[in-house]
Amino acid sequence: MKIAIGSDHAGVEYKAELISFLKELGHDLEDFGPATTDSVDYPDFAHPVAHSIESNTNELGILICGSANGVAITANKHQGIRAAIAWLEEISALARQHNNANIICIPARFVDLDLAKKIAHTFITTDFEGGRHATRVNKIACS
Repeated sequence: MKIAIGSDHAGVEYKAELISFLKELGHDLEDFGPATTDSVDYPDFAHPVAHSIESNTNELGILICGSANGVAITANKHQGIRAAIAWLEEISALARQHNNANIICIPARFVDLDLAKKIAHTFITTDFEGGRHATRVNKIACS
């Protein structure tokens, strides 16, 4: 699967670990940065990840920042994006199953690295259930 990944300075270390972990599982990752822990503005990285999903360059996205709020808010400004914050595996699964989320946002300051890996893996291996959920998801976009 082609996956876009980005972060802010608080998520750089998790991003690097997730890239290695997911590549080992056979996924193709496009890293939108940043490369260092120097302070950055999260929209500079969240927007390109979201755009890559909207343009079908990548199938799903992962964004990581301290709380996950900033990157989620930014990504959700894009009409074709449904970015969900997940701090548990179950929330990650429900974001895909019920909301057809296409970007998962992980709060690096509130989950450990092993849990972040589980959240990301659950997200990319869980399918949207459709059915009654599709009706709801189709009502999300603004006209």
